[in-house]
Amino acid sequence: MRNAFADEITKLGVSDSRVVLLSGDIGNKLFDKFKAASEDRFLNCGIAEANMMGVAAGMALSGLRPVIYTITPFTTTRCYEQIRVDACYHNVPVIIVGTGSGLSYAELGPTHHSCEDLAIMRVLPNMTVMAPADEVELRQCLRAALKQNGPVYIRIGKKGEQIVPKKDDSFEIGRAINVREGTDVCLIGAGTLLPTVLQAADLLAAQGITARVESFHTIKPLDVDTVRTAFTDYSIVAVVEEHSRIGGLGGSIAEWLAQQDRMQGRLLSFGTDDEFMHEVGSQDYARAKYGLTAENIASKVQAAYAKARS
Repeated sequence: MRNAFADEITKLGVSDSRVVLLSGDIGNKLFDKFKAASEDRFLNCGIAEANMMGVAAGMALSGLRPVIYTITPFTTTRCYEQIRVDACYHNVPVIIVGTGSGLSYAELGPTHHSCEDLAIMRVLPNMTVMAPADEVELRQCLRAALKQNGPVYIRIGKKGEQIVPKKDDSFEIGRAINVREGTDVCLIGAGTLLPTVLQAADLLAAQGITARVESFHTIKPLDVDTVRTAFTDYSIVAVVEEHSRIGGLGGSIAEWLAQQDRMQGRLLSFGTDDEFMHEVGSQDYARAKYGLTAENIASKVQAAYAKARS
């Protein structure tokens, strides 16, 4: 996804002279094409993310469209006060991109994990929060973000993410994309786990359970229309995200659900536990540790579906 980001931001920089790219001391070679086309609009701000956020907010207040890019924990938790006060309080159009989100950097330990970013970013007033599933959605998110008049946070993966064919590929902030129709259960995926969600749907289909699959590229604002349909039409609604089960998309949906009259659907939430992961391993290892596998998702959904029908 980072290569797709570099390609898309280069195109956007050429077509819009307001676009300025700020990097937190990473991706220098990655942005060679951007610098070749728009050299005076690329700033390596070094490992000074709080300062970078303030600079971006000042640029936005001056009519520019700054885009910040660095590894997710360093563009969120490290400079959270500046995001809150400089970008959100003034409601300026700063686009914050966190690369290697979730457990993408599992082998580098908890300092590089980002399983809290959706929670802390969506609670900020004026902030739009997005989690594209693949490079197609990433490009769509970037284009849409540049049309917003307030701050936007986009969490992306690192590299090698699978592109997911979708039944409906039209894009709108705050509206989920339908990936597959189904009549028995509904699976909601956020971010780069969407291929795993589809694999779980395939495993369920082999057991005679058809699953509707939705890609929630936008975490905030929440697509309440799709959520309402899911909990009205399906007995089981499973939310899958590479993020803590506290405060992310599953938490947002649970908050919404708690305010509704009794609905048919039961919520299942798949994410990371309320802990730091001290083991070191690959992203696949980390996902397996927290049950973010197609086999575990399908098994838990199948059991809940059987219980709901009994």
